[in-house]
Amino acid sequence: MRLLSLEGKLAAALAAALVAAAVLAAWATTWFASAWYGAAAAVLVLALPALVFARQLAHPVASLIRALSGSVVAFRDGDFSFSIGTRRSDEVGELVAAHNELGRVLREQRQHLFQRELLLDTVVQNTPTALVLVEPGGHVVYANVSARQMLNGGRSLAGERFAEIVASAPEALARAIGSGADGLFSVAFDNEDETFHLSQREFKLQGRAHRLYQIKRLTRELARQEVMTWKKVIRVISHELNNSLGPIRSLSHSGRELARLGDAARLGIVFDTIEERTRHLEGFINGYARFAKLPLPRPERIEWAPFLAALARHYPFRAVGAVPEQPGWFDRAQVEQVLINLLKNAHESGGAADEVELGVAQGSREVRIEVADRGSGMSETVLANALLPFYSTKRAGSGLGLALAREIAEAHGGRVHLANRHGGGLAVTLALPIVERTEARD
Repeated sequence: MRLLSLEGKLAAALAAALVAAAVLAAWATTWFASAWYGAAAAVLVLALPALVFARQLAHPVASLIRALSGSVVAFRDGDFSFSIGTRRSDEVGELVAAHNELGRVLREQRQHLFQRELLLDTVVQNTPTALVLVEPGGHVVYANVSARQMLNGGRSLAGERFAEIVASAPEALARAIGSGADGLFSVAFDNEDETFHLSQREFKLQGRAHRLYQIKRLTRELARQEVMTWKKVIRVISHELNNSLGPIRSLSHSGRELARLGDAARLGIVFDTIEERTRHLEGFINGYARFAKLPLPRPERIEWAPFLAALARHYPFRAVGAVPEQPGWFDRAQVEQVLINLLKNAHESGGAADEVELGVAQGSREVRIEVADRGSGMSETVLANALLPFYSTKRAGSGLGLALAREIAEAHGGRVHLANRHGGGLAVTLALPIVERTEARD
């Protein structure tokens, strides 16, 4: 027990009181010649001083406890500016010191949080992407500057019903928001078409579901990408044309000389080579034409068993998993073209032909068709660019196979995903959404 602790002070005060009572009782007993009179006299004399002494002893502690209680209430209300001054060196003093340290830490954390919130709000308010946050009741709870300028002429959107704002917005924007999915739309501004990307996300905020709408202007970015794409197209086509026209020009000259000399045997070889290069060039141009003229998909009811059996006649594969009982709903010709290209790539990947696999798995929202092989796989760079048009790692590749697969998948509302497999090889997944098949029921 420490001497200056609260317990030590109370023990010392009690000991002093007992000694004083004993001395007074002994003196009163001697004076009155009676122990009972002595005890009674000691009690009467010491009662009032004892009460005063106890009050004086407890008063500082009670005052500090009241101050602590008030400070805790202030902390509860978010006011961390309170601190308590004391010179006590006992447990109460230690409690006050811990309380003051807690207040200091909370003040610093609140200041840092305020600065981060200020930075985040500055970034969000000044971003060119329009942001609108809508609560479950359909009212706007937050909108940045871009959203106010785009949707409400610069006026505040807080508290407004989002449905009414959308109703007065351009039809393309209203239709994109009503779809409930991400997508692109175009709106005329100042007699020019502007392209935007809409992103919709749901998340919980304070236990309630909110919806965040992000509208990003893409016109300049798309224009820049379009120019880069055209440059790449021209570069690829020029390279392919030169690779074919150069030999044709040289062979034509050689054929003319052979004809002049009457060497008919060698002349046939020249014509065969020219025909082969011309056929290759025709196939190259036709491939680009098919990619540019891809029609809109015409979905129909597809039974999986005969569809997969037809695929196996082009390129054999090992079926993985059970075939879904529910029929598919997609454009048969387009999806078949995608899967034939994927199976062809799998057989050319360098792995064993009997290790090429194809599986169909149906989930609650989409059906996933996966083609997998045990070839060399892809590097991270190739994985990042494989779905881009005109990107190819093959010497004679056009770079359109996977790009065409992506185009067809997205036209169906789906996607294509590439991933290296554990143990080697590549897995390409074609994900198609499960939609309401009203036509099939009719």
